[in-house]
Amino acid sequence: MDSEVSLMLHCAPLQAFGEHQLHVELSDRFNRQSFPEIEKHIEAVWSDRVSKEPWLFNGAKFRLHSAMLSVNSPEWSTDSHKHQCVSLDKGHLRVQAPQNLMPLHCGEGDQFEKCRCGEVPDKSRPSDKVTKDEQSCVLKLQLGLTCYKDYLGTNWSGEAGKLQSRGQAESEDPQAFLAQPLGVGAVMATSDGEVVLLRRSQKVAEAAGLLDIPGGHPEPKMVCQGVNEDSICVDLLLGKERVIVSEIFSSVCAEISDEVNVPLSSLSKPLFMGIALNHTSAGRPSAEFYVRCSLTTEEVRDLYRRGGPEAHESTDILFLSRAEMQRLDERAPLWSEMCPSAKGAVLLYQRVMPDR
Repeated sequence: MDSEVSLMLHCAPLQAFGEHQLHVELSDRFNRQSFPEIEKHIEAVWSDRVSKEPWLFNGAKFRLHSAMLSVNSPEWSTDSHKHQCVSLDKGHLRVQAPQNLMPLHCGEGDQFEKCRCGEVPDKSRPSDKVTKDEQSCVLKLQLGLTCYKDYLGTNWSGEAGKLQSRGQAESEDPQAFLAQPLGVGAVMATSDGEVVLLRRSQKVAEAAGLLDIPGGHPEPKMVCQGVNEDSICVDLLLGKERVIVSEIFSSVCAEISDEVNVPLSSLSKPLFMGIALNHTSAGRPSAEFYVRCSLTTEEVRDLYRRGGPEAHESTDILFLSRAEMQRLDERAPLWSEMCPSAKGAVLLYQRVMPDR
């Protein structure tokens, strides 16, 4: 595994999740923990950045605290001979599981060769043929709120390592004092089976000049529209959990449309593959999705060259075949040109195989 990226969780092969299988729990308990020194550091970092880049603004973001696999079906118990739909890695982000549910597999590698009862999962069934039992399996994301300023002063700060050590020592959670904004990214495939990569501009703040997938962040302001960005708080979002899930999924398509310049109507409903962690920014999480586009490679290339709302973020578009995506690893020359978010998406695509 590349040191820049790891997988926090991923769906089982051929079983990417639809929107109905993701739930969120929102609470102030899931916000970043604090102490006076870090708040002073955050303010100092922000003041310095704004003095150099006065166009920066401090937008609210969702903070990923932890994830929990749960089921809607009361008959699903620890004795059930049903293979697990999601794998979570306890080594990177806290994972909580109710005692009455099937234990979560953790770690990386071939995590789905067998389920806990020793049975081999059926990998032959297409992912769009979801059984009633699998529909009952949901992943709950426990979310708080954070902001771009906090991200710059924690995850993207020279103090990130010290904050992780303190978090581990004080609360057994190395990410406790970090902003951990939840990002989104998309493996977008054209109608003729090519996957889109974008060459990031040299003017962007992170991963300049590297290859990336379309992506960004779900926005709390889209859930409570009309509210001033600085006034957004957890209380305003309570009761809107399904709207938050919808924003997570719809933000994926919005980012594709803005960055690649393809119409929203050409994009399928996103399928959730898993969450990757970017270790160049202290384990910042990003939910990665698979999205089909009804346009051909040439049609997508033509639309991209016309320029879209976020054309300034990239300078070129590349296309990889499914076979090339499956072969990508640290030994491939292209791998060193990819930013961590793109690497994470590739690793998830290879494991989940959402287009099979």
